[in-house]
Formats: sequence, C-alpha cells, structure tokens
Amino acid sequence: MSQLPPSADNTRYVFITGGVVSSLGKGVCAAAIGALLQSSGMRIALRKLDPYLNVDPGTMSPYQHGEVFITDDGAETDLDLGHYERFTNLPCRRYDNITAGHIYAALIEKERRGDYLGKTVQVIPHVTDMIKEFITYQPHPLDMIICEIGGTVGDIESLPFLEAIRQLRNETGYERSLFIHLTLLPWIDAADELKTKPTQHSVKELQSVGIQPDILLCRTNKALTEDACAKIALFCNVRQDHVIAAPDVESIYNVPLGYHEQRLDNIILNHLALGEHEEKIDLTPWHALQRRLAHPKKHVDIAVIGKYTHRRDSYKSLTEALTHGGIAHDSRITIKWVDADTIQTSGAEHLFALFDGVGGILVPGGFGERGIMGKIRAIEYARIHKIPFLGICLGMQMAVVEFARHVVGLKEAHSTEFDTECQEPVIGLLDEWTDEQGESREAFEKKHMGGTMRRGAYECILTEKSLAHTIYQTSTIKERHRHRFELNMRYKDALEQAGMVISGLSPDGTLPEVIELRDHPWFVGVQFHPELTSRPLAPHPLFAQFINASLRHTLLL
Repeated sequence: MSQLPPSADNTRYVFITGGVVSSLGKGVCAAAIGALLQSSGMRIALRKLDPYLNVDPGTMSPYQHGEVFITDDGAETDLDLGHYERFTNLPCRRYDNITAGHIYAALIEKERRGDYLGKTVQVIPHVTDMIKEFITYQPHPLDMIICEIGGTVGDIESLPFLEAIRQLRNETGYERSLFIHLTLLPWIDAADELKTKPTQHSVKELQSVGIQPDILLCRTNKALTEDACAKIALFCNVRQDHVIAAPDVESIYNVPLGYHEQRLDNIILNHLALGEHEEKIDLTPWHALQRRLAHPKKHVDIAVIGKYTHRRDSYKSLTEALTHGGIAHDSRITIKWVDADTIQTSGAEHLFALFDGVGGILVPGGFGERGIMGKIRAIEYARIHKIPFLGICLGMQMAVVEFARHVVGLKEAHSTEFDTECQEPVIGLLDEWTDEQGESREAFEKKHMGGTMRRGAYECILTEKSLAHTIYQTSTIKERHRHRFELNMRYKDALEQAGMVISGLSPDGTLPEVIELRDHPWFVGVQFHPELTSRPLAPHPLFAQFINASLRHTLLL
C-alpha cells in the first residue's frame, strides 16, 4: 500500500460523497465548506474526482455535461471547479480535476512502457494508488485538501474512488480525515413528512464499502425537524449534531452562512484537531454579500441568446457572472433565455416584442453552426437599436461577421468554421493566413498555442482611451480562452474604417482580442471568457460595466 509523501504529513483531508440521487449540489457544498475553512485561516485546495471514462469533459456535449470550465493553465475541467474558484478565489489547476478515463489512460501507458516490470496490473493497488497520488499531490504546503467524489454512491464506476479514500482514512488516521455524505430527504405529500429511508439506504451502501460518514448533509425543501435528525443519527450511526440541514436557498452564496449557523465549520475543525482556528473565522464579507443579495435596489432584464438554453448548466459561469455584475450595482438580474434557433427566421415585429424591455443583450460562446443566423440577427438588433451588447468568444466573432456584412458591405463575410469556402473569411483558423512577417502556420501555432485551440490564460494589450481600457482601468489584462477561430487581421483596416475599433490585441499585435463600436453607447465583443474569473466578492469589470450600461438603458425605455 502506498504511503503519503512526507510533505503531506500534517495535511488534513475532507471527502465529500453523494447519495440517493445525482445533482444534489456536491460542488456547491465543497465550495461553501472551502470558503468557511479558508475564512478560518486554513490553507486549502479543492479537488474533484469524476468517475466517467472520458479523459476530460472537453469533447462532451453541453447537454451531457454542462459547462466546460477552463483553468489558467488551459485544462478543460468539470464545472464544479468554477464553484470552487468563485467561493474561495483560489485559481484551480489541471491537477485539481481527474477522471477515471485519465487514470486508466495513464495506467495503461505505464503498463505498455513496462513500468510494472511484468506484474499483473489491478484495480487494487494500482488504480487506487494512482487515485491517492492525485488526491495527496501538493505543489505547495496545504493545511487541508477538500475532495469531492463525483457520481452517486452505488454507481459501479465510483467504487475505485471510494476504495481509495477508504484506504486514505486508514493511512492518515481518524483525526486527519473526515467523510461528509450529502443525501436527499424527500417530502412525501401523502404522508405529510420528510422521509429518511433513502438516506438510511445510501449510508448503508457507503458502509458496505467500508466508509462510515462522520457528517451527513441533508438536502431538503422543508425544515429538518429534531425528530428527523434523531432518527437519521440513530439509523446511520452518526452523532445527532453532525446531521446538518442543507435546505433549498434563494442564492447559492447563502450556503456558507447557513452551514456556519449550524456550526459545520466548527465540527470539521474539531474533528480534525484544529479547534484553535475556530475563533479566527471572519465571515464579514459573506454577511455583506448576503445583505446585498437580499435587498437589491434595482432590477434589469438581460437577454441571453444561446444554443443550449434548455441545459442551463451549459452557461453556469455566465449566469453567475451576470449575478455578480448585479451585486456590484445592488441590482437583481433576470435572465431572459432566448434560443438562437427561434429567432433565426423571426420577423421584425417578433424581434421587437422579444427584446422589448431588456436592458442588454448578451451572446455567449459555443461551437457548431446551429443557431448562428439567430445570433447574428440578435447582434444586428442590438447594434441598430443601441442596446448594450456583450459578445463572448463566438458572440464576438458573429458580431464581426454581422458588422462586416451589414456595415462594411462584405455580403459574403462569414467564419470558415461554418463555411469553409466563404469568399470573405473575416473569421478563420490560423492555417488560413500568415502574419505580417510571413511566419508559417506551423511556427505561428507553435509559438501561440501549441495546436489549433487556444486554451488557458493569455495576455492582452488594451488601446488607450478605448471603452475596454476604461472598463478595465489598465493597459494589460490576462483572460482565459477556449477557441480555435480568430478574427482575420487582413480585414482590420476595412472594419476600423467603417467604425469598429479593435481595442485589444495579443502582446505581439497579431491576434485581435477585443472589439467595440465607435457610434454605439456600449457594444463590446471579447475573444476570451471573462465569466470564468468573475467572483461574487469581486465581480468581473466587464460584467459590472455591462450591467451598469444595461441599467442606464432601462431608464431610457
């Protein structure tokens, strides 16, 4: 059995599992606990173990997996890492999310190289050892690692991960590890009561693989009574004060304070022999945030023109960033979801009715041709009617296409992502042109991306006195990317002569990053994804200013 590395001798581990049903909110649970423990002065890290066999979620449909969250170092990860960052403001890295597919791929590669010297490679100890190596990895000293195990207890694919954390409990000892199990207490109208039996069965399933939960978090839409707590504690072999209610809340940012009121942070610190940190907990920022969320002074409607509007998790970071922008201005944001397909062939009257009363229009990123003309029509409407507009990634690219067609007069303008033979490729892959120095496609891509997709954080230089510079209040920014197609610099002069400003460029001046319009009150498109770095306690300036412009526009309606 593997042993923990010496550098991790004093590190504590909190493991979070889920039972009964999926989508209970383990990611928010882990993030909220992380925020509480961070507020006590603990050096923490949050990690996610995903049991599916994909190497990462990068090739998975948004309808299957929801949003793909991008880290600074370019990893395509689970959307829960977005919650981790938003609650703790700690940047995640590629080693903070691992999948069964990644584990097995690495294991087979080692076996093919002969690293196991002819031994039989098995789930135990080889797979479980690799999982433990991932969990315990520390690039810098940490007081605590909070690890969320994806899936639902009882799923066959989760067993190696559960076995790995069971082994870690034995290796670390009771006072250095803690198991939290998140379950559902359904309300049955006919019986007029919360039912504890699903939780009992879920805990029994966990116990069958050798794990006894120390704390139970009970998701419910009704008040958790003392009798229900006592029953759960009795049948699940858990202390009654360790049965914690996790009720539905109006905002996920109320969760840390809800846990704190039930002393969850104190229970965790005491279990892990860290009780001296209890008095250091400072939740002042979270209390201030809760007050602003509970008593907004203003309200604005934002239309989001998307392709995956039936799967809201596809835009999780986006919806949260809009909420953060509202927080910056004491405003409640109502998102009006508009499926791009529905406006593709809509008449002018329908568009007018659709956007009546909205303060701003946002077109987010995406892949594939479906709904593209709907996005272009929405962008044209925002441009003509002077409605504040924010285009992100594909939204920025389609803003360029719309402007090139309807203002510059390039009727055939398009992206080669959707028309490889288009006569005016204002958007295209880097292999479809070279830079001004005549650099080859291979050399250019190697220098900028190492491939056909730009992923992760890249610097951008903003033009002085531009709207973008005013928004950011700095000349150099760094934002996260996930895209293959770029604005073709061959069209820069034509676009700018017609009134579009390319106000953000890569440091070498070859890759356009930000566009805006001179004769529009607030029209910005960005090649990157600013939503990924917005925080409730530190709203991203683009979203804060977009909401501010939308509020001003609403006053004029």
